[in-house]
Amino acid sequence: NLLFTFAFSPMAPSASGVAPLGVNALSGALAKSTSLPSLHRHGGFSSSSPQHNHSQSQALMATGAAMMTYSSTGGMGSMGAGGHISGRLVAQGHWGAGPKKAGAMKKRLPKGIFDKSKAFEVNEAPVTQFRRFYERHDLPIAVRHGMHPSVEWKVEPERLDYVYLLPIFFDGLLEKENPYTFLAQCGLQDMLNAARGKEPSLICPAVPSLIIPIKRCLNTRDIPTMCKAINMLQLMIRCDPRVGELLVPYYRQLLPIFNLYFNSNLNLGDGIEYSQRKRENMGDLIAETLELLERSGGEDAFINIKYMIPTYESCMIGGR
Repeated sequence: NLLFTFAFSPMAPSASGVAPLGVNALSGALAKSTSLPSLHRHGGFSSSSPQHNHSQSQALMATGAAMMTYSSTGGMGSMGAGGHISGRLVAQGHWGAGPKKAGAMKKRLPKGIFDKSKAFEVNEAPVTQFRRFYERHDLPIAVRHGMHPSVEWKVEPERLDYVYLLPIFFDGLLEKENPYTFLAQCGLQDMLNAARGKEPSLICPAVPSLIIPIKRCLNTRDIPTMCKAINMLQLMIRCDPRVGELLVPYYRQLLPIFNLYFNSNLNLGDGIEYSQRKRENMGDLIAETLELLERSGGEDAFINIKYMIPTYESCMIGGR
């Protein structure tokens, strides 16, 4: 019999691991034909000869053995990594495990729920407009080299457009590499000192455009960068006290970071806190800045500061 001969012939799996042609059809015919009791119940085979039925069943059994042999060699019938059904399972009438579970009842957690909050992490790669403008020589500033390096202006600072240049210099406070950080800080000091006592004010028209760069410096959570921004903010208010009242509508953008570091002080006992001399103590700087904002911000300054920093107490008698 051809079927009997094919059942006992060796079936080598292909190089790609896919079953040879005809094996899938043979496994389907085998699964439909091996449930002999159900076949006999529905009338049996079409042939009336018992010998023919017996030889057919023997051939099917031999084919099942060959299919199991093929599946054991890693063919298409293994129930391993490929998830295919073995020849024995096909012979017993199993057609597969069915579709995967939909997972409707599976407990799902939001993405990033176990990630670190990174509330106090430092941005190590700031991107600033100051570096871009300086590298293409759009800023009238250069380094004067010597025993004590200083800033050399190509134009007098008081003749500059403060609305255009002040935000660029405040954005340069984010820089951590020289000469950018040196030029931004020293250039900003020169511009603010040059605007002291000028009428009309040179700084007041630029205040709305300074909020975003100051907020960027504060949101870095980098102590040196934040200290530079707070010191420049204090210098700006001291050079022109009218700036304090103009900053009141922007407390919601500036003071949340102050609230985080309001109590940032170390208990050193009888030790020496050198950061106070270097003006890098965040707790002292923030307390000093809030008092300066309250004194120069007018009658609405204290209630707005209290709203953003509930633990702040007024430095003036009666909160006025």
